[in-house]
Formats: sequence, structure tokens, C-alpha cells
Amino acid sequence: MTVPSRDDFLLDPTIVFLNHGSFGAVPRGVFAAYQELQMQMERNPVEWLGRRADSLLADARLRLASFVGASADDVVFFPNPTTAINMVVNSLELHRGDQVVTTDHEYGAMDRTWRKRCATAAAEYVRVPIPLPVTSAADFIERVWDSVTPRTKVLFLSHITSATALIFPVQELCRRARSAGILAVVDGAHVPGHIALDVEELGCDIYTGALHKWVCAPKGSSFLWARREVQSMLQPLVVSWGWESDHPSGSEFVDHHEWQGTRDLSAFLATSAALDFVASHEWSAVQADGHRRTMATRLAVNELTGLESISPDEPIDHEWIGQLASIRLPQAVDVVALQQRLFNEYRVEVPVHRWGNQPLLRVSFTAHNTDADGEALVAALRAVL
Repeated sequence: MTVPSRDDFLLDPTIVFLNHGSFGAVPRGVFAAYQELQMQMERNPVEWLGRRADSLLADARLRLASFVGASADDVVFFPNPTTAINMVVNSLELHRGDQVVTTDHEYGAMDRTWRKRCATAAAEYVRVPIPLPVTSAADFIERVWDSVTPRTKVLFLSHITSATALIFPVQELCRRARSAGILAVVDGAHVPGHIALDVEELGCDIYTGALHKWVCAPKGSSFLWARREVQSMLQPLVVSWGWESDHPSGSEFVDHHEWQGTRDLSAFLATSAALDFVASHEWSAVQADGHRRTMATRLAVNELTGLESISPDEPIDHEWIGQLASIRLPQAVDVVALQQRLFNEYRVEVPVHRWGNQPLLRVSFTAHNTDADGEALVAALRAVL
């Protein structure tokens, strides 16, 4: 097996692409499989959607389940984690005074979803401050758990955060939540294909992950896993033929959530081709190289700005950082203008944003990146800053 290269992907060769974490990038072979699935559908839509779709989805779910450490009957495809979590949030019975405990590092769409639901139920959305730099897993766990009260009904955590790009040690918190009768929901949008994942071993009740990011599946492929004991409480966002199914699959959970009317299922089904791509290459080497380049780039930018990292640098940080890192920038930086200049003048595609009052630049390194990509970013920042 070999490590993939930039030539395996469809990315514009004139761009330094350091934003794989947002939407991912699809390999040529995976995209060809995706298009072939669409062609098959269009050759006879009735046969494909009416007679073949159920078995094709079952095969794809089986392949996905093996990859994430689950049973195929406990996994359902969703177009993205936001939709998956909306289904969960709208299924919950929250009452006045109930609490949903989370951190102040959660993805903005998730914050909005939970705030809306809590406001409707007169429940409390508790965002636990996790100051930067983070120090230790033990400190993180105790900070979060100290905010749990007898009124806490849900613990919602990112496995890898979006804005701050930190790996959160969620397993112990899931264990404590289970012991306390609290529903543990984990947003793992950035996890599959990025760091090791076994959803059953993790100990949460509900887990969602994107497959169109680090697994390199086509856009619109994600999943939700739910522990069997909680599946009956999850109500579909769209009630369709799977409800009171005429042809039950053996998993009511799958029947209720998988079929949502006519839609293009190709992104879900092409996930198998993406998993083939991962399996046929030295993905552990991809992850190791991505981590090394991420840490080297963070160090080089820190040397340029004189600012400290948001997680420990030594020993080389595997506890908090994978192939994705957010790096401090000077307070005076106009994040919108900087991102535009980096792309317009230097062809560097990289997100720049504010988390609270802290300007951050977030880099992603995976199979299509080289050392030269990080060096190009640092050179552009040296010129601009």
C-alpha cells in the first residue's frame, strides 16, 4: 500500500488547500464511483429507487458500521451532523428547569439548535467555559462535570471541536453520564478517518460523524449511531414509508429514519468507495504525516507571531491535536480581511475566524497535503502580518 498524493484528488492545483476540515476533498476514484451511482439511478430511476435502494443502503450501512465499531442496525445515514442532531434535539422531552450541559467550544449550528430547543422548553443551556490554553484531560473532565446538577438531562460534547480544533477527552464524561442517568450525545463531525473511533466502546448514547470530511466521501454523507436502549425515543424529522413499514428491515430505528422520500442516495452509497480508498492506502501514515505537518505549521506560525499554543507543545501533542489545529493570531487582525488576502493574493485556502475575542487560524493536513503547503502559508503570513 502507498500514501495518496495530491494527484489522487480533484483539487485545483493552483490552490494551497489547508481547509480539508470544513468540507473534505473527494479522491478521483471515489468521485467516479459517485457519478456512476447517479448514472445507474438515472438509467432506470424506478428500479434503482423502488427496488434496489433498500439493499444498496443495507450494504453501505454494514460497511460503515464495521468502520465505526457498531452494528449496522444501529447506524443511519444523514446528510450532515447538523441534520442528525436536529433530529435528536427535537425528539427530546425537555421541561422547564431541565439542563443541557455543554462547553463554550461547540459548533455554532449546534449551539443555535440547542438554544432554540431550550428556549422553547424553558430549559437551561449551560455552556461550560474551557479556557485556553487547555492543560490536561483531568482538568477538562472536572470542569465539565462540576457543572452537572440533578437537573441535568443531557450532556452534549464535541469529540473534536470545530473552531478550536481540539480533541476532547469525552469517554470518561460519557461513563459518568451513563451512571447518572444523563443522556450523552457526542458530535464527532471531525472524527471518522481522522482519529480512531469505536462508538460502542466510547460509551455515549448517541454519536454523529461526518463522512464527507476526513473519510473523503462525497458531500452530504454523514451518520448517526444510537444505543439501542435510546432508539425508541428518537423520532424521525420526516415521517415516510419507513414508519409502519410494509417491508420492515428488522431494525425499526433504521426504518424510521432512513427513508425520507425521494432524494439522491448516491453520496451515502459512495461512502463504500471512500472507505475502499482509505483501506487501500497507508492511512495510519496519512494521519501521522498530517499530525506532524500540523504541529510543525503551528510552531512556525507561533514563532512568527510570538504567541503561545492553545494546547501543550511538549511532548509533541497527540492528546489534544490530530491533523487539525487552530493557531492564535494577533488581537488586531481583521479575520475576514486576512482570509481574503491569503486566498486572493497567495492562493492559500485556510479559515480565519474569532473564537470569543481570540483570532484563530485553523489548518488541516491530510492525504493531499505536503510540507510545502505549510511553508506556503507561513510565507504568506510573514508577508501579510
